[in-house]
Amino acid sequence: MQLLVSAFPALLLGAQTTIAASLMGIFLGVTVGVALTLARQSSVSVLRWLVSVYVSFARGTPLFIQVLVVFFVLPELGLDIPKFYAGVIALSLNSGAYISEMIRGGLTAIPQGQSDAAEALGLRRRRIWQHIILPQVFYLILPPLTVEFVSLVKASALLSVIGVVELTRTAQQIVAATFQPVPIWIGVGMIYFVICFALGAVTERLERKTALYRPA
Repeated sequence: MQLLVSAFPALLLGAQTTIAASLMGIFLGVTVGVALTLARQSSVSVLRWLVSVYVSFARGTPLFIQVLVVFFVLPELGLDIPKFYAGVIALSLNSGAYISEMIRGGLTAIPQGQSDAAEALGLRRRRIWQHIILPQVFYLILPPLTVEFVSLVKASALLSVIGVVELTRTAQQIVAATFQPVPIWIGVGMIYFVICFALGAVTERLERKTALYRPA
């Protein structure tokens, strides 16, 4: 227990990196998800096919492999970026595929009449998506977005394999120095639990709020 108390500040610093990577991953993932959704609305069949292949690949392969691919492929393309950002990119590319599916599900709850009315008023397609469709969709998918953020927090532990010093990597370093894994990993589990429990409470509250909303 004394070891855990003395190691706790270092673990909390690692947890900050975990949360930072997860936050950046979810925000960039939303951007990727919106881009994929808009591409799916394209009249170009090849573009729609590419999006389908990308989503299938991202959802059908382990995130561990995707992290390694991004980490090793980017330098081969001449992009020498810090490993933290390489990990964030991998998280966001994976998350974007799932978020695009959430958005597609949310779109089914938006009545087509809203878009038709906006077009009748002379609004351009971009403005319809920007001001009418996407705000409603994001309100509806807030609960699953929070669940996705929880998944990213837990998945960010995979960034330790490329040397990102987040919570799991910090614990590995402490265990390697002290040879006492039990108290350290118990502490790591507690920190992950507190983060995910808090986010789970937020999800439940958002679900209650969005359940009262039905687009008209």
